[in-house]
Amino acid sequence: MAEKEQVHEDSSHDESPEPRTSQAWRRFKASNMSFVEMVEMVDILKRADYDGKYGPYSNPNVRKAKIMAKVVKSLHRNFGVR
Repeated sequence: MAEKEQVHEDSSHDESPEPRTSQAWRRFKASNMSFVEMVEMVDILKRADYDGKYGPYSNPNVRKAKIMAKVVKSLHRNFGVR
């Protein structure tokens, strides 16, 4: 019985007390967006060729990251949004 308690105590020390967050979570912070900024973002995303490619896409997450980088750059350039 003492051995089981010892094993349980050892396993509890292996766990990390703080949760790990991904890099992507810390990369962008949400901010309030005006109606004009939202319209600009929707216009970018409505374009047929907004990322210079036509499907099918081998890695859609990389594509999405590139598209969002362009959206953020455009919003920053036009409205000063980061």
